[in-house]
Parts: sequence; structure tokens; C-alpha cells
Amino acid sequence: MTGDPLARTREATPASMAADRRKFLARLEELGIASVTVEHEPVFTVEQSRSLRETIPGAHTKNLFLTDRDGRVALVVAKDDTRVDIKSVASRLGFGRLSFGSPELLGTMLGVTPGSVTPFALINDAHARLRVVVDEALLAFAEVNCHPLENTATTRLATEDLLRFIRACGHEPLVIPVS
Repeated sequence: MTGDPLARTREATPASMAADRRKFLARLEELGIASVTVEHEPVFTVEQSRSLRETIPGAHTKNLFLTDRDGRVALVVAKDDTRVDIKSVASRLGFGRLSFGSPELLGTMLGVTPGSVTPFALINDAHARLRVVVDEALLAFAEVNCHPLENTATTRLATEDLLRFIRACGHEPLVIPVS
């Protein structure tokens, strides 16, 4: 695939049709996935969210929305303190050099804004246009925490249920060490 990835996805997920937190939580319920959501002040970075580790059990995540020059897009879901080797991830995916996707592309493809990137936004990628990479280190934890499509809350669920949710969104996650 070559060209501008945004041009190919403009009609795919209009902001007005993107799932919100309510729709996302309803989808978890449809799938029989138990979860707990905790409200908190907005957090935009891993550093800002460090205090949540003390009050919310389970692994905490960071999520990288990446694209290459050919317009291929990946979402990397990693443990919050993992240093992601983006070059290695690109190689494993067979992608070119990866860089962070633009806020406009993020909004178009996943219906979220920077600071709210989450694997739960895959609910908005109905055509499975991006590749999902999950940090193998997350599998050592029974539970995992991610934003529920907005950065004013954190949703915890079983790690296996996160993988089940990703698959229910039409994506087969590549589970690899990303550090």
C-alpha cells in the first residue's frame, strides 16, 4: 500500500459515528467481559498516570499509534514502563520506518485524540485497517488497565479478555516482546 493513509480512511470512521465510552462498555457487556472503570483527572502521558499504579491494580499500559511512509498503521500496546523498540516492531511487522501518526489520522482511524490512545478504540476500526502489537510482558499480569476511549478514566479487565476484545474487533494481535 502506498500513498496518504488519511486519504484512504476519510469515510471509514467519521467522528460522528465513532463509539464513545458508553458504546464501548456496552460492547464489553455483550461479549461477557467483566470490567471495572475508575474515574480520575485527565492524564495525557505515562508520567502523569504513575500515581494511578498505587490505587488501580494490574498492569498499566501505554499505547503507540504508529505509521510508516507507505501508509501502514500499527497500534502498539505495551506495559507502561516498557521502552518500546520501534525499529524492531517495524521489522517484525514488515513495515518501513515507523513514526507517530498524526492526531488527524488517529481521530479518523480510531476515533480518539492524543492522550486517549487505547486498544479499546479498535471498536472504531471496523475494517481492521491497522496491525495490533501487544507487549508480551503484559501476559504476566492477570489484569490490564487502559483508557475507555477517554483519558478521564481507566478500565481494568482480565488480560485474556483484552486479547479477546481485540479479536472481537477483527484484529489478531501479534504478541511479541517490544523492548
